[in-house]
Amino acid sequence: MAVRSYLAWLTLALSLFEPTCNASPVRQREAVPDSFYAAPYYPTPYGGWEDSWKESYAKAQALVGKMTLAEKTNITGGSGMFMGNSGSAYRVGLPQLCLQDGALGVGNTDHNTAFPAGITTGATFDKDLIYARAVAIGKEFRGKGANVFLGPSVGPLGRKPLSGRNWEGFGADPVLQGIAGALTIKGVQEQGVIATIKHFIGNEQEMHRMYNPFQAGYSSNIDDRTLHELYLWPFADGVHAGVGSAMTSYNAVNGSATSQNAYLINNLLKDELGFQGFVMSDWLSHLSGVASALAGLDMSMPGDTQIPLLGGRVWKSHLTEAVLNGSVPVDRLNDMATRIVAAWYQFGQDKDFPAVNFHSYVSSEKGLLYPGAVPVSPIGKVNWFVDVQADHSLVARQVAQDAITLLKNDDDFLPLSTKSSLRILGSDARVDPAGPNACGSRACNKGTLGMGWGSGVANYPYLDDPITAIKKRVEDVKLYDSNDFPSNLTPSPTDDDVAVVFINSAAGENSFTVEGNHGDRDNDKFSAWHNGDKLVQKAAEKYKNVVVVVHTVGPLILEPWIDLPPVKAVLFAHLPGQEAGESLANVLFGNVSPSGHLPYSIIQKENDLPDSVTKLVKEIIGQPQDTYSEGLYIDYRWLNKQGIKPRYAFGHGLSYTTFNYTDAHIKIVNALSSALPPARQPKPSVAVLSTEIPPASEACEPAGFSKVWRYIYSWLSKSDAEKAYAVGTSSSSSNSSSQTYPYPEGYSTVQKPGVPAGGGQGGNPALFDTILELDVTVQNTGTQHKGKASVQAYVQFPSDSGYDTPIIQLRDFAKTKELGTGESETVTLRLRRKDLSVWDTQKQNWVAPGALGVNGKSKRYIVWLGEGSDKLSTRCFSDTLVCEKGVEPPV
Repeated sequence: MAVRSYLAWLTLALSLFEPTCNASPVRQREAVPDSFYAAPYYPTPYGGWEDSWKESYAKAQALVGKMTLAEKTNITGGSGMFMGNSGSAYRVGLPQLCLQDGALGVGNTDHNTAFPAGITTGATFDKDLIYARAVAIGKEFRGKGANVFLGPSVGPLGRKPLSGRNWEGFGADPVLQGIAGALTIKGVQEQGVIATIKHFIGNEQEMHRMYNPFQAGYSSNIDDRTLHELYLWPFADGVHAGVGSAMTSYNAVNGSATSQNAYLINNLLKDELGFQGFVMSDWLSHLSGVASALAGLDMSMPGDTQIPLLGGRVWKSHLTEAVLNGSVPVDRLNDMATRIVAAWYQFGQDKDFPAVNFHSYVSSEKGLLYPGAVPVSPIGKVNWFVDVQADHSLVARQVAQDAITLLKNDDDFLPLSTKSSLRILGSDARVDPAGPNACGSRACNKGTLGMGWGSGVANYPYLDDPITAIKKRVEDVKLYDSNDFPSNLTPSPTDDDVAVVFINSAAGENSFTVEGNHGDRDNDKFSAWHNGDKLVQKAAEKYKNVVVVVHTVGPLILEPWIDLPPVKAVLFAHLPGQEAGESLANVLFGNVSPSGHLPYSIIQKENDLPDSVTKLVKEIIGQPQDTYSEGLYIDYRWLNKQGIKPRYAFGHGLSYTTFNYTDAHIKIVNALSSALPPARQPKPSVAVLSTEIPPASEACEPAGFSKVWRYIYSWLSKSDAEKAYAVGTSSSSSNSSSQTYPYPEGYSTVQKPGVPAGGGQGGNPALFDTILELDVTVQNTGTQHKGKASVQAYVQFPSDSGYDTPIIQLRDFAKTKELGTGESETVTLRLRRKDLSVWDTQKQNWVAPGALGVNGKSKRYIVWLGEGSDKLSTRCFSDTLVCEKGVEPPV
């Protein structure tokens, strides 16, 4: 058995309710501001029209066509909390699918790798490393028999710096998230494992995300342009990469819960983005039966109602009944089942895919087969202890090392000499004495912080901590194993001593509260945990040389100590996973130069950013409203617009060496001959299985079948099946109108031709055409150290575009190999049509405002190149194709 970490999810069920199958359709809510509305969009677009999926859909339709009604509804949901995986149709050859966390490695098992977190991976700004990590993760999931990897996470995007799960994603920018997410999908799915892009969408805070009997989950109120240009952007890149599944979020968007939001699932995801895979609910977030099916949800996980372990279900037998009584059209169920089976075929899981070989809740060889059925569950072998680590520790260490971001290095204080006298302060320097996995779901902050907490974690096979790696290199080392500054320093500090202070900041899922932080960092906020800021200040009072190492889920405010003269250097090591020690020591002692760059901005004070992103939504009477009033302006976009200088800007990162960017060139690959992309091709017709309501016998429980207590089944009793069938097939009974489902406003069963912005996976295929290509030569101009350089490309839209756009926006990035002193490398960056476009809310399409006009002239885009958003000194013009070096930066 391999399923999500239900220890985290059980806490979510304490105050949740059981909805009925015929829940009321979603309508506009009074508490939502007037300008935000989840528009109806029906019916769910069929899958299978996209060329790269056609063969899989043909196979899937053939298999689904052999299924009974109960088999189809069985595969659209899980078997229940602690019970196992998705439903199966073994009679026709479809097994249960194992859907497994976490985002940084196979969760709740053994002999796996605990990779660096997403935020750490994003800090590498290295596409090759992002991909290599994904390949290794995919191999480990496959090796454990897990069909579905519940990642990558590109939502939350990082709008709110204090949000609890930002660390699972790659950074506070849609392009960084989009590129990293797409590469992760590619690497994982090439191993035959289905990736899941999540959380769709607007899950930018942990607290109050969940619905309960007394309060709806908060509504993320997002305008159309902001939704497209920020939050939907990385999902579009993921769909373009061919992702096989998507997961909805817990919250509402514009008043409608995402798991039953037809505008989001039917319109944006399945029509505009052309998503061909299946959409699942996040665990225990499924609220309604018919309404969610009509809105485009395909799989209910884990299958229970929001109060689990009572045998209740939202779909399964209720969905069987809803199809028989005509509430859910047969073609909707067929599409749900076909999407799931098509993904199974698309990644070759019908051939030689390993069986699940581990148990998420039992560490011994034998245990309960169905833990949710305790005490009547049978016992059997559940763990085979398959080692899937291979040499993946090398990839993990490389990512952790190349993500380390040098923020400050006065007088080239780093790297340290191995002859140094080091005084190590802070418990973050060593592993938790109780063991790295002592706290379930990593829901504590004791020792070296290698990951956040919640469902996105993995078990550590070991945790290589900093103090161990430092002691391997340096003889004169003393650890003060406390977060309080020692009252009696022995020996007394000398001028040659170096104090290395370890501080951290943790966060995670709202299913746990850690030291007063309810998932989000609502208690410690922008301060280091455990009085870390005070520890640095005290160290600076006693030592003349202080180095600060920070393990953190996100940005901190460093102002209490950053300018203190003794603080010579600051390293952000982010969340390094199992390889925290050697990766850091390699940088500290100069085996390699640091090459990480910030995947977010570090502000000087909280009100440098707007309240809408720094303040967390609080509980109120009614539905909490989280209105995205800042629009497009988050992180560096806001700071640049307001002329606010951050302490350290997005993309900032120092090295032990220096680089020169020269010989930049720009060329047009495909001309922007029109502002609008070419019209999409008509959506091809697809084969459709029979839409007749099946006979009631297909829903009936087999005679003599022995059920497992609390296990969720899709069968109905013979009498219930026949009753539902009679309703569904009746066309003129006197009471038929009273038994008709109250379909939502705008409901239709007629397939739409497709929205103008669609036409392929990720949207109109032309959006992904390369328009501009830039080359720049990077030389290591230092004389002592090798190093890797980051090249980041930011676009500045035409000043007369007619649209309000951020001053600069990241559009691509590249990283050099390790360059020796004097060595050079030429890197290439590419900008697509979409990168040069804005979302026009009137045209409902992407518009390139710099395209050729009626006068035959195009407007000027400026592409800025450099090491970070605060270090851009080369610019290239799209109209003249001229590049200039050494110019005044845009911000």
